[in-house]
Amino acid sequence: MAGNLKLIARDKEDLAVLSAALQDALVRVGNITYLPKRRRFAAVVNRFAWETTSPDKAHKKDVKNRSRLFQRVRTGIHFDGVLSVKSHNVIQDRQDAVLCLLAIEFDGKDDGSGEVTLVFGGGGAIRLEVECLDVVLDDLGLTWVTTKKPQHEVFDE
Repeated sequence: MAGNLKLIARDKEDLAVLSAALQDALVRVGNITYLPKRRRFAAVVNRFAWETTSPDKAHKKDVKNRSRLFQRVRTGIHFDGVLSVKSHNVIQDRQDAVLCLLAIEFDGKDDGSGEVTLVFGGGGAIRLEVECLDVVLDDLGLTWVTTKKPQHEVFDE
């Protein structure tokens, strides 16, 4: 498991790094939980390992089918000091529904408290009211191969 990520976010800049690492992570609704007594929000996601994706042509190829090989890894993330959780366009009764995490944003106040927003593809969002930023990301195992790289549309202004 050498090379697995373990990141901690305590401020907006840290969270931006963590958000980039989690871009395009896939998560089942059933793998998201809020534990109000512990003031913890947690999820287990399948993170796309962007750090293993080479932008050049030297990237690994599967000789048999000539497709590029990419990697995903099971990753846990939790937020502590969570006071409340609200969701928008997330169907909570469909535990097997899969969401694609696009970004994690923080709107902070002077005292360090604020709102964390997990932004999902298709217009879904989960908003956490937090006492402060206290976030941990931890890869939980070995990576596995996938041939699918997330695609993003490029808009001209």
